[in-house]
Amino acid sequence: MQLSHHKWDVQVGDLSSLAPFPLLMSRPSWQVLARLAERLTVETLAVERALFARPDLYSQIALPRPLHRLFAQHAATAAAARVMRFDFHYTPDGWRISEVNSDVPGGFTEATNFARLVATLVPGTSPPGDPTHALVESLANIAGDRGVVALMNAPGHMEDHQVVAHLAAALRRRGLQAHLISPHHLRWKDGHAQVETAWCAGQVDAIVRFYQAEWLARLPRRHWSPLFVGGQTPVANPGIAALTESKRLPLVWDALGTAVPTWRQLLPETRPIEAVPWRSDGGWLIKSAYSNTGDTVSIREAMSKTAWARRVWSARLRPSQWVAQRRFTISPIAHLGGVLRPCIGVYTVDGKCAGAYARLARGPVVDFSACDAALLICDEA
Repeated sequence: MQLSHHKWDVQVGDLSSLAPFPLLMSRPSWQVLARLAERLTVETLAVERALFARPDLYSQIALPRPLHRLFAQHAATAAAARVMRFDFHYTPDGWRISEVNSDVPGGFTEATNFARLVATLVPGTSPPGDPTHALVESLANIAGDRGVVALMNAPGHMEDHQVVAHLAAALRRRGLQAHLISPHHLRWKDGHAQVETAWCAGQVDAIVRFYQAEWLARLPRRHWSPLFVGGQTPVANPGIAALTESKRLPLVWDALGTAVPTWRQLLPETRPIEAVPWRSDGGWLIKSAYSNTGDTVSIREAMSKTAWARRVWSARLRPSQWVAQRRFTISPIAHLGGVLRPCIGVYTVDGKCAGAYARLARGPVVDFSACDAALLICDEA
């Protein structure tokens, strides 16, 4: 995985980041998750379209301030592909979801190559899909069989760079040109993107944006605004995805009036932190609106007193940037005398289920320390 498949963080501290065993799921169970993910995608896109037209609600979801006027005054840039990953957890009450990774979902090489390699060692199983292939084909349909694709991530973040390096390699095998860039390599002319680097220059046919919207909003606007609105070069994912990435999204469902029955069925109760006793009631967790890899998911019993005090101070200082969510119990897996809590991230690409990225958390929060696992589907009933 490290030498051939761009999985460079195969060890975190003293622990392997790759599970030495697969997770097995029956095909009927996988089909249930696939259908739920596709229904969630339809609902998410409907909410996104409705919310884009409601700038009066942007503050309620904690959308970064530089995006407010931008979204209110321009048309959204078209999608080269639309990728989402819904994080499912099995509980004593059935399947639940914790969130959607709507902006820049990762995990492609783990979901594609790790699952494929492990499946060769487990007879009677197969991976649930290939999200890399689905995304590459979608990009090829937009850019053309010999098209030029620019893949952008934040410099200095190895875990992000390995994602775009993996996708670039897959695009090149497909026959496309793929260039790895950062935002300052982009030049825009009448909404069309051009790349200008020491190793390549010229117009591109599509862009893969693996750079979080809230991070881009801190940079000079000339580098990134056409990734969100007014761009003529299609983007995967376009910046409008920032709307549905917010963990505060459920707070505006009622105001939008858009039907979200699958979301309401699967997502735990989500409330403003001012409305619930989260500091004293262990039945609630809090998270920031634009948290990444569980970095701000906060559970009192899982944190030191100092860390919890700092998180309480941050949330009380800027409550409009945080949200409270009812906790649920993940059904654990016993392993070597301990327990692991699985998270099944189900991908959709352009609305169709495309595979899954499985992780195993050693604690109650699925964060950067979670172990990647190969989810395999049992071919037999």
